[in-house]
Parts: sequence; structure tokens; C-alpha cells
Amino acid sequence: MVRIGMIQSHDQGGGKFRCVFALTNEERMAQASHDIAVARTATRNDAGTHADSKLHYRDAAERIRAIIDGGRLSGPGRLGAGRLPSERELSETLGVSRRVLRQALGLLEAEGRISRQHGRGTFATDARHAQETLVHEMSRLTNPVDTLEARLAIEPMQARLAALRATKGDIDRLFEAADASRDAKDPLSYEKADAAFHRRVSAAARNPLLIAIFDAMLETALEGTWRHGRETAHCINNQAAYAADHRKIVLAIAERNAALAEQTMRLHLNSVQQRLIEHAFPGAAAE
Repeated sequence: MVRIGMIQSHDQGGGKFRCVFALTNEERMAQASHDIAVARTATRNDAGTHADSKLHYRDAAERIRAIIDGGRLSGPGRLGAGRLPSERELSETLGVSRRVLRQALGLLEAEGRISRQHGRGTFATDARHAQETLVHEMSRLTNPVDTLEARLAIEPMQARLAALRATKGDIDRLFEAADASRDAKDPLSYEKADAAFHRRVSAAARNPLLIAIFDAMLETALEGTWRHGRETAHCINNQAAYAADHRKIVLAIAERNAALAEQTMRLHLNSVQQRLIEHAFPGAAAE
């Protein structure tokens, strides 16, 4: 057997001496296997920590949104405004690490929900109130056809991203939303189910900025002064066709076919837009 030298130092009677021990090839291989196993365990732990971070920071962000929207912040102001607790307090309240909490706060900051001010703390920016003001102004300056044009610029891309990013839970909820739009019993119920379906696609795209833009467009489209035009476009004769479109969109997303999901969403919105134009300009359809 070949032995590999290994030097160790020992103390004996106040003096030091060095002894040379040896490892056999078998011992050396066992030691190497042990080192590899330790390294793999560390790698798995690092990956697990990363996965936990990805899994939990969105949940933490959602719970912080609930704190903001519930008016449980310190300081005067409207509902949804005020100062958030310290990172230590939030971390303990939510039961997450500081790292996960900071990722959640970063997401909320990107959405415009909070502002972090050095030396002062973290504040809710009352983004919902600002969005309501924006929606009110947009609804005065635009119309359903304009809104469909904007949706055509955004939603096909969101459908593409959803095909690439949606979780199994997202896809299950999309199928449920598509079925709800098919089963709606009256125009108002369909309108709510339709909005819920498109919001699900937007959420599955997992792009906070696109979601914020979509929400503003959707709120503008739901403006009460447009109700007659919306009910005409979503009348019972069109419901079955639109609900069938919804299911085709979900199937493309579930199959992870990004190009088909984008194309199917565009065709669906084009169909809705065409019916709106025919209602708003009857003469154009005759020509």
C-alpha cells in the first residue's frame, strides 16, 4: 500500500516535536469522498436558501400590501399612507429573514407602493390614491376603442410572459377564470369574470410594472360612463366566443407555447375591438 505523508504537531513536556503519519490510498479516497459530500451539502443548502427566498419574498410583499391597505400604519394621512414599522419589526411580524424582507420591500418600491428614505424609514406612497386620480383623468380623455388599442399593446406580451413564467397554481386559476367567464349568467357577471380572467393573465406574467399599467387600463375600461358600450361588446351572443378564446389562451400558456399565447390573446382582443368599432361606427361596418 502506498502511504501519503501528513504532518501533525504535538506538545510534550513543554517541548514540541513533529510526527509524520500516513494515509493509505483507501483512507485518502474516503477522505476525498467525505469532502465532496460536504461540498454538495453546502451547495444544496445554498440552493435551498435561494429557493426559499424566491418562494417567500412575494408572499411577504403581499402581506405588507395588506398592512398598507388596511390602514395599520403610523402617522396621519389617507388610508394607504404612513410609515411602515422598522425592518426588525416587520421581519419578526412576517416571520421571514431580513434578506427576504428586503427583497419584498424592493419589489414594493419598484411597484411605487413604498418609498425608502435614508435616516427616516420606509413610507407607503399612497399609490392607490394616485392611480384612482389617474384613472379618473384618463376616463375623461379617452374611450373604449382607445383603451383596446392600449390593451393590444400590453396584453399579448403579458400572455407570452405568462407562458414562460406561470406556475402550476397560476395555470389552475387561469382555467378556473376561463370557466367562470363561460358560465356567467348575465352581462354584468360576465364583465366581472372577463376582467378577472385578464387580470390573472397579467399576474402570471410576473412583471410588476406591466401589472400596474394593466390595472390602470382595466380600471379605465370599467369606468361607469362606458357601460352601454361594454355591454354591447360583451352581449350574450359574444360571450361563448370570448370564453372559448379565453380557454385557447390558457391552453397555450399551459403548453408553454409563448408565441401561440401571444397570438391568441391578440386575436381575442382584435375581435373585441372590432365589435366595439362596429357599435361605435355602424356605418363603417356597412362599408
